[in-house]
Amino acid sequence: MAKTTFKTYRIFFLILILLFVALYSYEQKRASTSWYKTVEIMIYPINVNDSPEVDKYIANLKDNHFASIDKFTAMQAEKYKLILSKPTKTTLGPQINILPPTPPQPDSSILSVITWSIKFRYWAWQNTPDNESNLRRARMFVLYHKTVDGKALSHSYGLNKGLLGYVNAFAEKTQQGQNNIVIAHEFLHTVGATDKYGPNGEPIYPIGYAVPDLANPYQQKKAEIMAGRIPTSAKESKMPKSLKSCLIGKQTALEINWLKL
Repeated sequence: MAKTTFKTYRIFFLILILLFVALYSYEQKRASTSWYKTVEIMIYPINVNDSPEVDKYIANLKDNHFASIDKFTAMQAEKYKLILSKPTKTTLGPQINILPPTPPQPDSSILSVITWSIKFRYWAWQNTPDNESNLRRARMFVLYHKTVDGKALSHSYGLNKGLLGYVNAFAEKTQQGQNNIVIAHEFLHTVGATDKYGPNGEPIYPIGYAVPDLANPYQQKKAEIMAGRIPTSAKESKMPKSLKSCLIGKQTALEINWLKL
């Protein structure tokens, strides 16, 4: 009888926790996508390799290294006539010395992804205490890696519920522009944007093309931010160098509540 009662209380307590998380996530999503107040993007750098070179790179980071993110969102907001002139404010937070849980592979099961997201939320709560409201604060954990010729970075993630991002980046000055593209891409995931590329990584036509109605669709000068690449042919594309070569397409604007149907 005692065991049954304990089990009942445990299940009830678990349900209460899940209910609280669901309600908080709903309020967080509603607040962050109303766009009547600026959403804060907080960058938390992490040294993945425990490398002195990466530590030196992180020590030299300043808020202005991420200024292009706010310039990008401001310019795109003006294009869509958003009332809020400064949708985001990106600032550098303290370095974190504990690695987050490793995310599953892109082709993993839904259960694996859900399990990881719960662990990631708990890790974020442990390492960035809620001393400030997170209703309009996206916490982007940027894992900086040493640059290795020919080695690509693993997939990055932005949680649609939780305003949390897991971003892989290179600790290299020449990569800052592309690092900011990835940060902006994952941030937009946290406020509802979906990917605009297919299984092969190529932009999906027309939603993944910056200007889909061009006579020649492969003469694009910019990338749709959620596609992340500039198509040059039906099977090839290139990575833009910075956010100056990116834009927010109409489908993405609809998803993040910058446009209405």
